[in-house]
Amino acid sequence: MSTRKTQAIVIGASAGALDALSQILPTLPQNYPLPVLAVVHLPADKKSILAELLDMKCRVSVKEAEDKEPIAAGVVYFAPPDYHLMVEKEGTLSLSSEEPVLYSRPSIDVLFESAADAYGDGLAGVILTGANEDGANGLAAVQAGGGNCIVQHPHEAYAPIMPLAALKACSDARSMSLAEIAEFLKEAGGLP
Repeated sequence: MSTRKTQAIVIGASAGALDALSQILPTLPQNYPLPVLAVVHLPADKKSILAELLDMKCRVSVKEAEDKEPIAAGVVYFAPPDYHLMVEKEGTLSLSSEEPVLYSRPSIDVLFESAADAYGDGLAGVILTGANEDGANGLAAVQAGGGNCIVQHPHEAYAPIMPLAALKACSDARSMSLAEIAEFLKEAGGLP
């Protein structure tokens, strides 16, 4: 599986997400050349401080996505609580309050499916720890579009249900440790 043509990264996680992301995102260098779009299942009724917490730990910029915002390289965008995050073909982000998918809004599937439409084989999808099956169909869409599919080793995940469902849905997915995922993301960006 080549990572040279990667144009964007999508990441999905749920239970145990902060710890997993804290082991991956801070390894990205300040000059990271790709956008990273992420969905973490969050309570709908509270302001999230996830982006702020990770922004303090990271060299790349980490923020909550805004509707119609142009996608920029070297920025990690998180879906805000209670909104689906989608990629528009013209290179902007879109927020939606459409129905939850698998009881989740934001939904990992919604982000991954829209990003697969926009980026095709230029997309890399990463599924991390989580306690439901959201993300499995989305990763299958990434695979169908020719993108790279990466899944955290289920036995290392805080909650293995999401990684197991993703591996079941995607025959081409590679299972990796968090350290290996961090290395993969750097290689996908063409960095040593």
